Amino acid sequence: MDYGTFHGIYTSVLLVCMIGIIAWAYSRHQKKSFDEAANLVFADEQQGQDGGKE
Repeated sequence: MDYGTFHGIYTSVLLVCMIGIIAWAYSRHQKKSFDEAANLVFADEQQGQDGGKE
């Protein structure tokens, strides 16, 4: 296996990984957990306004 073939295979593997990550990030199954993570900052502010009571 020569140097060019190795780089071609390596590039193809990285491309597939990138497409997989993008598909995972935009999948509908992840929307709920991403929305919860986005609202964590606001939940922290609400605890502070309540005096830390829960």
